[in-house]
Amino acid sequence: MVEPNPAELGGDARDTPLSLLEQLRANDAAGWQRFVTLYGPLVRFWCSRGALRGADVEDVAQEVFAAAAAGLAGFRRSQPGDTFRGWLRGIARNQLLMHYRRNQGRVQAEGGSDAWAQLQDVADPLLEPVAGEDAQMSDLYRRALEQVRCEFPEHVWQAFWLTTVEDRTPSALAEELRMTVNHIRQAKSRVLRRLREELGDLLD
Repeated sequence: MVEPNPAELGGDARDTPLSLLEQLRANDAAGWQRFVTLYGPLVRFWCSRGALRGADVEDVAQEVFAAAAAGLAGFRRSQPGDTFRGWLRGIARNQLLMHYRRNQGRVQAEGGSDAWAQLQDVADPLLEPVAGEDAQMSDLYRRALEQVRCEFPEHVWQAFWLTTVEDRTPSALAEELRMTVNHIRQAKSRVLRRLREELGDLLD
């Protein structure tokens, strides 16, 4: 059986780097790049559900991230149920509405009355949860996991993945992984804790 030391299971919590939210608040360029990689597909999904197409999706997504950067200091969990995703979704909704208002004349001129009627139908996008968002959040969690994977040895990651994602029991994996049941549980706990330490504020 492999008997890894604590460092192999994910390191000492005292060595934990700044969380991603802390990096964003410190205006760290690498942190912002990771954030855009993590949330970009979800923001573009919101934009496309708001009836945007093509280049408009990318343009408004960039405006969402710019507005998030400008307003991040104001993000607070002041009420039960407040989440970072809800805050970001509100920014996306506002940017979509601003986009529609800026382009009312252009849409009417290019598409006539039919296009104008369609615009009016989607003039309040993202007011309610939209179909497909749960699948987008599942993808976001997978991307978040990939961001911390490099911090763990392969046998630790396998113990976490097989127990958490494939829902296999530690006792059934002990022989396959050549790890004790206790160390498999520790590996799972360390990876989950590391994910929560770094990305938890952004994944709620």
